[in-house]
Amino acid sequence: MTPLSFQNPNSRATFTEYCLRRLGKGAININVTDEQVRDRIDDALKFWWDYHFEGTEKAYYKYQLTALDIANKYIILPDNIIGAIMIWEAGDTFNTGNMFNIRYQIMLNDLYTLTSVSVVPYFMTMQHLAFLQELFVGTQPIRYNRHNNRLYVDMDWSRYSEGQYLLVEAYQIVDPDVYTHAWSDRWLLSYATALIKRQWGEQLKKYGNMQMPGGIVFNGQQIYNEAIQEIADIEHEIIHSYSLPVTDFIG
Repeated sequence: MTPLSFQNPNSRATFTEYCLRRLGKGAININVTDEQVRDRIDDALKFWWDYHFEGTEKAYYKYQLTALDIANKYIILPDNIIGAIMIWEAGDTFNTGNMFNIRYQIMLNDLYTLTSVSVVPYFMTMQHLAFLQELFVGTQPIRYNRHNNRLYVDMDWSRYSEGQYLLVEAYQIVDPDVYTHAWSDRWLLSYATALIKRQWGEQLKKYGNMQMPGGIVFNGQQIYNEAIQEIADIEHEIIHSYSLPVTDFIG
């Protein structure tokens, strides 16, 4: 059997062993259960997904409407999506799919000239059309909460029919079980280790300064206090160094 590589954690098992070794496993006994370690790692992942810029990624989710979706006036998004930004209309006012629309006629009549003249007038025209779209039509209102995974789209659903598509601009989590390199993230390793250390100290401090055979004294309160400070420092680091600026985000 090939031994696990702990140089660069690439699975939950190697990630767990790395965190426990940082706390002294092999030299001392770490008094936490496997279930507690698993829970603390899950807590670390949730915090990483919420605040670390590499914990999520922008995605475009294509969804084919059903009759039930149209009746409900919402669609169900997958569990890996934690926030929705906007939806792309299937047929906005100025799209090129209709030969009688403004943008289609501009491209039909003027595109051939763009190979020999400046594209600045064309670019400015497109910007103006986008402004008119925003001014008179606006962005499609949506409501989404990741705890029920329902994306409500406040629109006239009668103009859609079964089989049409909606394109949702959203943020989805980076699953380390899929993208295994995430298990080696420096911040995630430090935070999970601190959470496990707090769990360890929480359990030991109940026994006070209990003396073990050989005169060894466990100071659970000190372990706990150190972990609390480490967690505060690490959370401060992610908020001020690894979080993206706040933008419009629904979820």
